Amino acid sequence: MTADDRRLDRALGGAALSLLILPWYKIRGGFFSLDWIGDFFTKADLWPATVQALTGRWQLWPIILLVVAAAWLRISRPSGAGRGRWMIRIGAAGLTWMAIEGLSIGARGWNWGALQAVFGDVSGQPAFGAGAVVLTLFFTLMISFGAAERGALKGDAFVLTSIAILILLVATFVFYPILSIFIGAFQDFDGSFTADGVLRNIGDPKIWSLSCLTGGTCGVAWRTLFLAICTATATTLLGLAFALVATRTRFPFKKGLRLLTVLPIITPPFVVGLALIMLLGRSGTLTQVIEAATGLELGRWLYGLTGIWLAQVLSFTPISFLVLIGVVEGVSPSMEEASQTLRAGRWRTFRRVSLPLMAPGLANAFLIGFIESMADFGNPLVLGGSGGVLSTEIFFSVVGAQNDPSRAAVLAAVLLFFTLSAFLAQRFWLTGRSFATVSGKGDGGNHAALPDRVAWPVIGIVSLWSAFTVVVYTMILFGGFVKLWGLDHTLTLEHYIRAFGISFDGGFRWTGVAWNSFWTTMMIALIAAPLTAAVGLLTGWLIARQKFPGKTVFEFVLMMSFAIPGTVIGISYIMAFNLPPIQMTGTALILIVCFVFRNMPVGVRGSVAAMAQLDGSLDEASLTLGANSGRTLRRVILPLLRPAIMAALVYSFVRAITSISAVIFLVSAKYNMATAYIVGLVENGQYGVAIAYSSVLIVVMITVIGGFQILVGERRLRRRPNPPAATEAKA
Repeated sequence: MTADDRRLDRALGGAALSLLILPWYKIRGGFFSLDWIGDFFTKADLWPATVQALTGRWQLWPIILLVVAAAWLRISRPSGAGRGRWMIRIGAAGLTWMAIEGLSIGARGWNWGALQAVFGDVSGQPAFGAGAVVLTLFFTLMISFGAAERGALKGDAFVLTSIAILILLVATFVFYPILSIFIGAFQDFDGSFTADGVLRNIGDPKIWSLSCLTGGTCGVAWRTLFLAICTATATTLLGLAFALVATRTRFPFKKGLRLLTVLPIITPPFVVGLALIMLLGRSGTLTQVIEAATGLELGRWLYGLTGIWLAQVLSFTPISFLVLIGVVEGVSPSMEEASQTLRAGRWRTFRRVSLPLMAPGLANAFLIGFIESMADFGNPLVLGGSGGVLSTEIFFSVVGAQNDPSRAAVLAAVLLFFTLSAFLAQRFWLTGRSFATVSGKGDGGNHAALPDRVAWPVIGIVSLWSAFTVVVYTMILFGGFVKLWGLDHTLTLEHYIRAFGISFDGGFRWTGVAWNSFWTTMMIALIAAPLTAAVGLLTGWLIARQKFPGKTVFEFVLMMSFAIPGTVIGISYIMAFNLPPIQMTGTALILIVCFVFRNMPVGVRGSVAAMAQLDGSLDEASLTLGANSGRTLRRVILPLLRPAIMAALVYSFVRAITSISAVIFLVSAKYNMATAYIVGLVENGQYGVAIAYSSVLIVVMITVIGGFQILVGERRLRRRPNPPAATEAKA
């Protein structure tokens, strides 16, 4: 029996399980609760697909016949290109039919009147369940295994299966929800087609006006673009400065520096904005000190693009640092030593050797900063004043008095145009260049220290920004221990007791109001973080190391999930997953899926940037020695990607806890997230409890991040210090 036959046998076993045993439709209470087993034989909704088809659901017969055809193909034909071609056809036909019948038949019958007029009445069906999920995976494997038998990508089944499953997941959880919201833009309130709303909004001067050039106010599109460019530039430069100080200087407080760079990103939403208002607002502490010392009236300068920019730089610089730290560490010391051996000074070496080799990281950091600024919702909502940006305009178009889905869709399309244009520009700049510095050859020595003309300004900037960060977080910490922030500064523990109180009356009880949302948030974040890192790193490896048709489109769709504001993501998930065929609203699963595919692009970009420094000969050597692609990825590539793994874990865990714009639409009474609960506290004026809750979350996130660091470890490139004799000779 060949390896191709063994793979196909396992896949057919899963298909038989889905058709004969597993419930085809969704189970109330969840599949893994196992409460449904006792009612398996008495409730029709729990029956597998074969029984469902025999009892009148005719739409399942084509799926069953396709599985039978796959089994006959296994028995009648040997492995090879001919069988592979038929396997691809069966898999494609199965996925197509499942999509057609799932979207056509809803809970009450046909979803479109035209189908009912042609085919007559049909009984409704619930959302897909475990059996349908397993069979969808079977049809996907048929396509990838068939392509392997035909010799695609040298017959590498692991690579082909990874690509096929990722395409299926991205199509389901990125493209389908976004398509749902754009389809809604062309529907009237009664569901009929209309383009009036799109045509009315696409030329709106409030979006495209350039009157700011003549002293007026720019349209929301240009304001958002200008803000994103300024934010991306500042965060990239600051992130590079922090990475250089942490790796290329003898700065004495490096550990504290790393903590300060992480603090803003692990801060729940609205808290940084509130702290900036209390510090730099019209009646802020620092504002009063400056006005008393200078006699100037600072006014409301914080409210608008300036304040949003300051908050975004404070919030997004850590993301640039996480992307750049691995890239800066990955620059080979031997190249810098070769430059200095050829009598180039430290400044020339840094400018002509080190900095150009960091180009992939700089480009990725700028792109992520640009997209983060474009998609940011919390900071503009708190500090935007009368000058909104695209993300807040989209939010108010959907949930405000406008209730205009077509306007939201137009604004989302403008946002996508800007972000994808930045993505194209980045790709064009990096195309055709090589930045590999880590190869299979020995590499000794230490990184060259920064030249003085770079080191002192960088240390100065980092020190000032760190001091400002300390002041902001001192205000946050202070706010949790006073009765009423800004008015009554009497010290108290009342807010912490109310949020996280514990009672021993009649037994141990969690009496604090925040405990339910806290435990729910921790559970979902700890599940979502490793899934996000795994999917992101696997995708990054495929993009950086594999060539397959449609790779550019695949990467584009991935970036769309990161570029669309969380408000649109939340609304699109509600529109797509509130009804069959995929029904997840009100469950923990919809939150996990949203976090995974919303945060995955950071892991993708970080791994792509890190792998740009790993020479392709490492993969080739492993494959030449007989290892398959999966083993090469696990034993060779992943150990060298530990900084990227750490960055993906940290970012995905933190964003799962601190995200608000999408979460606020997806939480339920059973699964309420910490950020949604904090927003409710802020809306009710309970600032002390909100800040106390946020402070506890910050401490918990720091602890978990430390645990991730211990589990992942550090990348070891076996760089040894030069022997003393060599050092003396150079001196």
